[in-house]
This record gives sequence, C-alpha cells and structure tokens, in this order.
Amino acid sequence: MDLKLTDQRFIVCGASSGFGQAIAKQLLIEGAHVAVVARRGDKLRDTFGHFEDQTEIIEGSLIYSETLDKIETAAKSGAFHGIVFNAGGPPTGTPLQTDMKDWDAAWQLVMRWKIDLSLRLAPLLVEKEYGRMLFVESKSVKQPLPALTLSNAFRAGVVGFAKTLSTEVAPKGVTVNIMAPGAHDTPAIERVIKNNSSSKGISSEKAREQMEQNIPVRRMGTAEEFASLAAWLLSPHSGYVTGQTISHDGGAIAGLFG
Repeated sequence: MDLKLTDQRFIVCGASSGFGQAIAKQLLIEGAHVAVVARRGDKLRDTFGHFEDQTEIIEGSLIYSETLDKIETAAKSGAFHGIVFNAGGPPTGTPLQTDMKDWDAAWQLVMRWKIDLSLRLAPLLVEKEYGRMLFVESKSVKQPLPALTLSNAFRAGVVGFAKTLSTEVAPKGVTVNIMAPGAHDTPAIERVIKNNSSSKGISSEKAREQMEQNIPVRRMGTAEEFASLAAWLLSPHSGYVTGQTISHDGGAIAGLFG
C-alpha cells in the first residue's frame, strides 16, 4: 500500500532508540521528511546519517522549554503534517515506594511537555485543516501494570487529554490517536524485566521468558511492527480514525476492548 507520505513533513520525539527511532525510519522509507528529536544529537546523526537530505536534527531534552521552542520553530518553518509524542517512562515502583519528588519528576517527563507541545502545534494543523497527532503511551492506560505506578497514572492522564483534544480538532481534519504498546523487544523493556527479576528473585532470562508466556502470541513485538501501524495512523488513509487508543500488545490485554 502506498501510504502517500512522500514529501510530507513530521516531527518524531524520542527518535534516538526504540519506538521513536523505528517510526522515524519508517516515515523516511515512505519518502517523508522528518525532524528527529532526542537528547543525544550524536546518536541521531549516526542513526539517520544516510537520510541526511530528509532529516533535521533537534537536540535537547523534551522537559525543557528550550527544546520545545526548537520544535515549534521547526514546525513553523515550512510544511508540517504531524507529530509523534514519544519519550521514555518514569522509574518503576509501587505507590508506597514513591515520594512527591518522584511524582513531580514524572509529571514533567510523561505528561507536561506533551500538553505544552500540543498547545503550541495543534493550532498550526488546525489552521491548515490537516494534521496527524500520535501519542505513544502504554497498554497500562487500559490495564494498569504492577509496580509502574507513575506510568499508570500519568499516561492515563495523557490519554484523557488527547481524547478531549481529538473532538475539538476533528472538524478541521486533524486526527489525534494514542498507541498503547505492550511488551516489545526494545531498550525500554529492560527496566521492566530487571524489576520483575529483582522482585521475584529470578534471573533476567527467566523473567523475560515468563513475560513472553503471558502474551497470547508467545513473543514480544518488534519496534518495526509497531512503526508500520504508526505510519498508517500518520498517513492520509487514517482520516476517519481519531480519538482512539489502539493496543499493540500481542493480545495481552484481557478486556473485551483490549
């Protein structure tokens, strides 16, 4: 299928590894231009060097206004068709293992910058009467995960914001969707495996095996599989899909609307 992304222009946050990197690569393969954002500019240059003519490097942490300013400037500098909100998650821990410093930091890391950037960029898409906004969160927004208290709370808040935003901008041709990944073989899964290994007193290999056995397809997903769905949601083909939280979890969520 031709996704009709040739010469469209996107911003992908957290593009130095994992889902962000895979999504950016898929968009580039489809012929899009991508502004890739991450703290490590050297990693971005190494990863996307062979797409030099199609990429713009934005270096900086997403929790800082200076980085959001750079992203806003890039969005205003020419054609702009959509953005992928993606970043790492907060530390693991049960509710009683957290303190208010943890909550303040997680608010900055998981939720605040996404709201700030949405308020900056959504009006640009509304003005052009076309756009795609995609939030990469977690299956925890549908089924909270043990010992991921901070992620459970703030990612659910992001979904509430995104769903509400979707109804406001839909009449102007702008879609807002959320992807809810389960276990994928990316760097981010290692902290979950480490936590499971420590809490259960088992090896990392055994913890990984147990996770995979709890997934109906009996394996973890790949970032490339995830990116293929993301690219479709960012394409013109997805114009009738908005306000949705779409799982990509190998069937792991038990509910009817998983």
